[in-house]
Amino acid sequence: MKELIVNADDFGLSAGANRAIIRAWQEGILTSASLMVGGRGFDEAVELARANPGLQVGLHLTLLQGRAVTEHRGFPALAHRDGNFGNDPVHVGMRLFFVKALRKQLVREIEGQLERFVATGIPLSHVDGHLNIHMHPTVFAILAELMPQYGITTFRLSLERLGVELEIDRRRMVGKAADAFIFSRLAAACRPVLDRMGIRYAGEVKGLLNSGRMTEEYLLCALDRLREGMTEIYFHPGCHPDGELARWMPDYQHEAELAALTSPRVKEKLRNLGIKLRNYRGEEKAYA
Repeated sequence: MKELIVNADDFGLSAGANRAIIRAWQEGILTSASLMVGGRGFDEAVELARANPGLQVGLHLTLLQGRAVTEHRGFPALAHRDGNFGNDPVHVGMRLFFVKALRKQLVREIEGQLERFVATGIPLSHVDGHLNIHMHPTVFAILAELMPQYGITTFRLSLERLGVELEIDRRRMVGKAADAFIFSRLAAACRPVLDRMGIRYAGEVKGLLNSGRMTEEYLLCALDRLREGMTEIYFHPGCHPDGELARWMPDYQHEAELAALTSPRVKEKLRNLGIKLRNYRGEEKAYA
């Protein structure tokens, strides 16, 4: 059987992201969303999630290109004086790995984001990360300690087949090859820990190598290539104009991704292929 989790990242980033995610849930194939607890649209996202209890929501751990939820003083500091994290993924990743003095702040921030999520009263479905920062070795080691305390039983193991991706879209080949290699190594390190802890994950995650360009045509091709078992595909739907979406992801095709998630052609394709829509808890969603 082929089963599919359809997730939207950046819930809580902004009003435009929130509006698109709820529409994709109510009218489309979306089954879950990942909440940025430090986002400008956090309060609105919480209200929307409470009004749509069937939408499963997880934590979108944010440690770059966003705002901290706990205060970080001194030197070195995890966040800038204005409370914002760094923007460059490579620089942030290197700091988190090599600057050991940041670890206490990092633990406090990750716990702070988990606590802010729990305080909403919304069931915590899963954990993933903004720009997949949850797979970073230092971050993952901390999460491995914290997940049992917060009852987290599902995790995004970001791993995607490069050959299949290039059959669909051959743009940015070098970048995709680099990303596929890096995340295959990270997944190889994370998987045995997750297995030992009994934390579930999808067999493959799509959206990693073509992030921001998950259009209807792309999705139709990707559905033909799903393997047996559970796959996750994640999207970044949005409604413009929206200052936060334009600021952080100016090249992403947010509205095209929303169109893909609500496309009648995509729904018909899923029916014809017999693909079951599920969330991280295994609950099935009927085609809207």
